This record gives sequence, structure tokens and C-alpha cells, in this order.
Amino acid sequence: MTPQDRNPQMAQPGWPPVVVAGLFQTGINLMRDLKRRGLKVYGIDHNLSQPGFSSIYGTTFECPNPDQRPDDWLAFMVALAGRIGARPALIPSADVFVSAMACHAAKLAAGFHFCHAAAPVQGQLATKERQYELAGRFGLEVPRTRMVSSMEEVRAFAADAHCPCLMKPVHFREWEQLPPGHPFYGKKIAVARSAKELVEKYDLVARHKPQAVIQEVIEGPDTAKLVYLSCYGVDGSRLAACMVRELRTDPIHFGSASVVEPVTDADADALCDGFLRGIGYSGICEIELKRDSRDGRVKMIEANPRYSVTADAAPYAGVALGWLHYLDLIGQPVEPVTQDHRNFRHIVLSRDFATIRSYRRAEGLTWRALIQSYRRPVHFFDFDPRDWRVTMRTALVLARLLAGPPIRRLFPRMRVRQR
Repeated sequence: MTPQDRNPQMAQPGWPPVVVAGLFQTGINLMRDLKRRGLKVYGIDHNLSQPGFSSIYGTTFECPNPDQRPDDWLAFMVALAGRIGARPALIPSADVFVSAMACHAAKLAAGFHFCHAAAPVQGQLATKERQYELAGRFGLEVPRTRMVSSMEEVRAFAADAHCPCLMKPVHFREWEQLPPGHPFYGKKIAVARSAKELVEKYDLVARHKPQAVIQEVIEGPDTAKLVYLSCYGVDGSRLAACMVRELRTDPIHFGSASVVEPVTDADADALCDGFLRGIGYSGICEIELKRDSRDGRVKMIEANPRYSVTADAAPYAGVALGWLHYLDLIGQPVEPVTQDHRNFRHIVLSRDFATIRSYRRAEGLTWRALIQSYRRPVHFFDFDPRDWRVTMRTALVLARLLAGPPIRRLFPRMRVRQR
């Protein structure tokens, strides 16, 4: 019997329900996985345009924006816990809720099961500034990085920077608040291929959001990127872990994974495990890394202290992160689990369709190689025929991407938001 089999597979009568905080597709998939285990599932979000409000996998509620109305959000959550009863588990799938839970951990603890003792650490990892500082302190190497808030600081970094460089918001959601039509609106990164371009791109965003993170790129192909997916118990022990490597990203070379497959890398595993144990982490965490082709060293790109897009690949590797986290939160013993399925690809269709043209132009991706990457066994992040209303939204986005730039110019409001 495997460790996976020794853990409970289905919810038992009387077990608490669960609230998933965040109704992007990431939250939908987590709700789906928990509902299939027999749990009563709820979801919350402040943005009614999120697809989770159309999903079949749970009862959903609109909540106040915790960034803009923190007191109202806390009051809403206290009332929700009373309405649901049975002290539900609370699991975030978006950074805005990681930060809110960290801010209000003491007052939420009476109504919800969550990692309230470790919530401040999760909150620190939700900001680029603090996560890079912690990584450097606890042995996880990062590329040359600087937090900037003025043009003088950017020029000083750019003076001897090894380009290309990346510029990122301190919080991903900060660039969601830029004026519509801004070149960085809703984006996670901006790429500068020269010192001059870095200064120019910072100037574009400085008048709206002067704080940013600038960082040298880790050299190497996209296939040198790794993603460590894990869950740590409330006592700090590792409950589950697996690793995947990225095959394609959106945007090409500098973006988030669109296709991944399982991989084993003992060095990267040990570095990530040591880092998370060192900071006293509890809960679900994703760490994106890359092995630098210049020195062969593994370096961190970023950490996501929540259920993430790529975390959806973990259950197909035999590592049910959301379920194991739930079991731990409600006090059920958990037998530690590692990946036991190593031959599949996990694809984010909306990302992959957006990036295929770039790979064909830049790297000569052939149709044959593309088709082979979709060969079975393959699993999709954003395609689920049972959840037909949500899948229809994905189909419309894919149709627009396939139609090409002329059609996209006719329908500029159709956007894909990735978390």
C-alpha cells in the first residue's frame, strides 16, 4: 500500500466544509478536486467577472475587496463563517487573499481552519521584496535583484546590469490597477533588453506605481525552468512534494508555464525544502526556479504561497496538494506523499495558444513537435467538459487567439487574466 493509499481518500460525515478564496480558474480547479472528495465547497471573490461564479463546483459569494475595504472584508468573512457553520477550512488561491489572511489571521482563527500561525510568513512571501530577501537569507539563491522606487535607483542598477532584465510589480495585482490601455495593465512582468529600455519602461509605470522589482534574467532555455509544488503541515513537516519542468511559457522565455511535465531534481528539491523549513512555512507553496546555464546553479524566480496554476499538475503526479492540506488543517493525520506518476503533460490552453506563434518564429517549433507535446497522457488546466459554462469562456478565448491579430483588434476587450 502506497502512502497515498494510507491517507483518507474521501471526506467522512461531519467533516468541515471548505472555502476557497479566489475564483479564477485556479480556484475552480481546487474546488473541483475537493468537491470530488465529498466535501461541501464554497468560493469567494471580490471580482464578479471571475469564471468561478459560473462554475458548477461550489456555492459562491461576492466579497468586498480586501485591499480596498479591509474592515468590510473581515466583517464579511466572520459573517460567512457563522452562516456556513462547522468552522470551515479556508484555502487561498490568489495573492490578495493570502495578504488579507495574514493581516487578519488572529480574528479569522476563531471561524476558520487555516495556517493562522504561519499566515505572516505566507504574507511575506506574497510580496516580491520580502520573498527575495528571505530566499537569500535561507540559502535559496536569486539573480541580482533590487527593489526600486525612483528613477535614480533604476539608473544605478542599469549602469552595470547584465541584460536582458525583468521588471515586476511588488504585488502582481498592483499592475491590475493601472489605467486600462497602459502597456503593463494586468501583466506580471516587463522585459527590457537593454539598460536604456529598462529606464524607459520604468518611466512608463513610475507615475502610477513607483515601487517595482528589477532583476537580471537567469540564463538558459525555458526547459531549464523547474516548479517545486509542495504542502507543509501546521507543524512544519513536509506532507507532499513533486516537481515539474517547463516546456513552454507565455510570454516566451520570461513568462509563466504553459506546458509542464514531471521531472526529478534532487538538488532543487533539497534547496526548496530547506528554504521552506527554514522560514517555518506551513501550507501550500509553489516555487519557480531555473538552472543558470552560466554556472549550473539553481536560482529562484519567484514563490507563490498558495494554490497556483501549476499546482493543478500535482494531483496528476499523485500528489493531491489541496486534499492533503485540508486533512492537515482539520487535524487528520497525513502520511507524507511524493510523486508516483512521471509520464504526462499538463497544459494551460489559453497560455499555450497565445505563445505558440512565438515559439515557431523564435525557436523553429514544428507542427510535429507541437502535436507530440499534446500526446496522451495529457491533462488540461482550463478545459473541463463538465463545467461547460467556464469551458465555453476558454473556448472563446482560444478562438480569438487562433483568429489572429486582425480579429483581436476588432474585439479588444476580450482578455485572459493569468494568476
